[in-house]
Amino acid sequence: MEVIIRPDAAAAVDLVSRLIQACIRRSPATVLGLATGRTMEQLYAHLVASGVSFRQCTSFNLDEYIGLPAEHPQSYRHYMHQHLFSRTDFQLHNTHVPEGDAADLSRAAQRYEEKIKSVGGIDLQLLGIGEAGHIGFNEPLSAIMSRTRDKCLTPTTRRQNAAMFGGNPELVPKRALTMGVGTILEAREIILLATGHSKSAVIAKAVEGPITSMISASALQLHPDCKVVVDEAAATDLQGREYYDFVFANEPQWAAFRK
Repeated sequence: MEVIIRPDAAAAVDLVSRLIQACIRRSPATVLGLATGRTMEQLYAHLVASGVSFRQCTSFNLDEYIGLPAEHPQSYRHYMHQHLFSRTDFQLHNTHVPEGDAADLSRAAQRYEEKIKSVGGIDLQLLGIGEAGHIGFNEPLSAIMSRTRDKCLTPTTRRQNAAMFGGNPELVPKRALTMGVGTILEAREIILLATGHSKSAVIAKAVEGPITSMISASALQLHPDCKVVVDEAAATDLQGREYYDFVFANEPQWAAFRK
C-alpha cells in the first residue's frame, strides 16, 4: 500500500484522474471498477474534461441499491449515466452495474461475478470509503473473502447517503447489492480516493490500524498494488505522514505525477 497526500481535494482528484488516464493510454481496453459519491463526481468531471477515450474500456460498478430500477433518478446506474457514461465515448453495452431490482438477487450477484471473470477480471478498481469504513457497501463484519451479494446498510451509511434522497435517511434503501471484499481484492490495481476531515479517522484506521472485518477498507492492506490518495484534511489522523511524503517525493514511479 502507498499513501499519497495532496494539498487539497482538487489536487487529490487531479492525481487520481491522471493515474486513470495513464492506465487507459497504456491499455485502451482497460477493465475499470467504478465507484459513486460526491468525491467521484469531481473525479468524473475531471476525466470528462481530459478527453481520454473510454471507447474500448469495460466497466463494473461496485454496487446498486436494492429495489431501484436503472432509470430511477437515485439509482447508481442513473448516477453513472449522468456523470460519466453519457458525457464520454463509453460503449453502454460494456458498462455494468449490479441489478438492484432483480427478482433473484442471489442469481444476479452470481451473474455479476461471472461477467467480471468473463472479461479477465478488473484491471483498475476505483474506491471511495464510507464513514463506517466500508468499501462498496461492505458494511462492518463483512468477510474479507466475501463475494458480490446483498447487504444491509448501517444507519451511518444511510445518513451519509441521505443527500441524494432529499436529505431524509428514511428514504435511503435499506439494502444494496455490492461487490464483496474478496471481489475487490482480486483487482490488479486499486486506487482509493478520500477527501475531507470527515474521512480522517476512518482513513487512519483503514491504513494504519489492524485488519478487521469491522473496517472493510482495512483489507486493502493485503493488496499488492493499492494506492490511497487523500487531501490534507483526510490525512489529519495519519501517524506515518513523514514516511508517506518521503516515498512520494523520492520513488521514481511518481516522478511524472509530482507537481
